Amino acid sequence: MNELTGRDFTEAAEPFELFASWFAEAQKSEPNDPDAMALATTDANGLPDVRMVLLKEATPSGFVFYSNAESAKGRELETNPRAAGVLHWKSLRRQVRFRGAVERVSEAEADAYFASRALQSRLGAWASQQSRPLESRFALEKSVAKYAAKFALGTIPRPPYWVGYRIRPVYLEFWSDGAFRLHDRIAFRRETPDASWRRERLYP
Repeated sequence: MNELTGRDFTEAAEPFELFASWFAEAQKSEPNDPDAMALATTDANGLPDVRMVLLKEATPSGFVFYSNAESAKGRELETNPRAAGVLHWKSLRRQVRFRGAVERVSEAEADAYFASRALQSRLGAWASQQSRPLESRFALEKSVAKYAAKFALGTIPRPPYWVGYRIRPVYLEFWSDGAFRLHDRIAFRRETPDASWRRERLYP
């Protein structure tokens, strides 16, 4: 049962409203980072790669996260702009997973979110050459200090390589733990990001 709606979640007609209600519950019950999302991409050879990122927006347009476009994930998304994500909320014994094409958010969206970040996080975006070799911790701290001095008297602009990505899912699955591993699962599928959803219940 969905605690917010009082209905069996497998009867949901539309996935994003269901995701919003589950996410709201997770924000209340999950002790750390309810927005933590495992993001899977593939490199030019088709080898999969996965890491944790933070989900920053979830709307019917898709799921948004931000990163350095020159990082490993950024290079992989440039080669193959498709990805999969999963959020697991242990406190609720639930998970949501999805996959689809990836597009960049607008420059205005990226600028607005970057401006909302903590000062040190904005400096870190400039200081870190994400995914590339780092000679020492001191070298990173020195880079942070350099940019702190550079921007000491003004605003910190968004680095041109710091961008937002939106996953536009064609598959969304909701899973809820059940006794004796008789879990509840429901999947939503569509042919394209603009098509209508088809819903089906899955065996656990």
